[in-house]
Amino acid sequence: MNSTNSTETTPDSPPPAAPAPTAEAASDHPRETWSGTPSETSSETSSGPGAAGVAEAAEAAPGDRRRWLALAIVMTAAFMDLVDVTIVNIAIPSIRQDAGASWSQIQWITAGYALAFAAGLVTGGRLGDIHGRKRLFLLGIGGFTLASALCGFAVNPEMLVASRILQGGMAAMMVPQVLSIVHATFPAHERGKVFGLFGAIVGLGAVSGPLLGALLTEWNLFGLEWRPIFLINLPVGIAGLLLGSRFITESKAPKALKLDLVGVVLVTLGLLMLLYPLTRGRELGWPVWGYVSMAGALVVFGALVAYERRKGARDGSPLIELSLFRVRSFAAGVAVQTVFGIGLGVFFLVWTLYMQTGLGWSPLRAGLTGVPFSLAVSTAAGLSVQKLVPRFGRKVLQAGALGMVLGVVLYIWESERYGLGIASWQMALPLVVMGVGMGLIVAPLTDAVLSDVPREHAGSASGLINTVQQMGNALGLGLVAVVFFGRIGDRLTAAEVGPAFVDAFEHALIWVALVMSVIFLLMFALPKRPAQHVEGGAADSGEAAPTGERERELVA
Repeated sequence: MNSTNSTETTPDSPPPAAPAPTAEAASDHPRETWSGTPSETSSETSSGPGAAGVAEAAEAAPGDRRRWLALAIVMTAAFMDLVDVTIVNIAIPSIRQDAGASWSQIQWITAGYALAFAAGLVTGGRLGDIHGRKRLFLLGIGGFTLASALCGFAVNPEMLVASRILQGGMAAMMVPQVLSIVHATFPAHERGKVFGLFGAIVGLGAVSGPLLGALLTEWNLFGLEWRPIFLINLPVGIAGLLLGSRFITESKAPKALKLDLVGVVLVTLGLLMLLYPLTRGRELGWPVWGYVSMAGALVVFGALVAYERRKGARDGSPLIELSLFRVRSFAAGVAVQTVFGIGLGVFFLVWTLYMQTGLGWSPLRAGLTGVPFSLAVSTAAGLSVQKLVPRFGRKVLQAGALGMVLGVVLYIWESERYGLGIASWQMALPLVVMGVGMGLIVAPLTDAVLSDVPREHAGSASGLINTVQQMGNALGLGLVAVVFFGRIGDRLTAAEVGPAFVDAFEHALIWVALVMSVIFLLMFALPKRPAQHVEGGAADSGEAAPTGERERELVA
């Protein structure tokens, strides 16, 4: 659920498919070594079906109460990441006013985090496999806490943007280890209960993040304005670092895949060449170099494909497993996740600006307005996985896409009808319709995309799905400069701000509706009856990732 989950997401709602902690070690690597407390050392497990190592681990783990403390620690870290994703957007108007940030810098406060998170997810998981999940988790939570402090004490917008990028990179080290640690710590028969707790924590983070951000911003603690939304991570992160070093058991995969740093560099470079001109182009008058940069990004992505193909043939450890795209449902699913991320990236940022800057609402009022949306997402997500998808299959996801289109259209109609006088209760209907639509999509989507993927590639595939959605989210945040700020004049009087922001919001929603319509069409390539990769069933074959992705995405 965003890594989460969330890219950045709405100030008043769950994160957009924040990436789930991957479990590549459980699915891609046949053997793991354990180290930790005396009772746990010198035991080896095999993630292959029926392996004796798994049986030994399953028998040993229940007798060790420390594993529940370890679970609480990693779940707290996941909660911290999810809250950080949802807490920031609601404070954006306050950040702009207090720090004097430009609109492009505001975009990078959110998009920079999503970009760094996406670029580092797969590498973070592999580093944990190679050097130890506990070690990488501690490094990630320590770095995330430090980056949070830098955000909280940023002296200018440039420092805040740089600190947010660092924070996203540290989250990419921390988040992938959560599922891997759970998989290495708990036997298969207990993981269903563990992931149930995980889903509850994620749901709590989705609802509490926006409200917590609104309260911290409203209260203006010690005259710090928006800064407590980052500083609140410090005590949590320090406690997680100290307790994690004591109670989490180390595990690693000595035969883990090698790093693909060149692939990471090419992905990051291509996205930067695409995103930077989009965010700065309007302010700079769309210079020629911006178009050249965006065209060059296509060349970089082409080079990435060629390099990944050669690397896969040479040592079997590419960042992107290109053979997966031969699976029709997976290729379509990646397109769905990318486009979905773009739509959510656009909506949630412009929604924040519409309510607080356009309508002049306080952060607390904006946060409370989004509660019906959050509740609708969580409720529909549970129903879609447990009741609807097993019976109706792909039609549930397509109904979700149409539901989001309907909700967006209702929102446009109400905004045009009521204008600046619109009330929170009048927004409830379109938000609930959108929330139900989103809930029908996000929870079962990963299972649908992974249905036809060979189990030996499930870990890599699930990590790639989350990565592309975060990249789509970053791209959507970049496109806000075009579909939203492109409708707003450079110099507005106080009386012109409200109407201009309302008009830009309605224009951006038209694009969101078109994006969701495209998603509906792409879903025809998904399996009619998605085969659910559940944790209990996957345990026999060593797969843990898909269920984790699904639980994490309950807030997407």
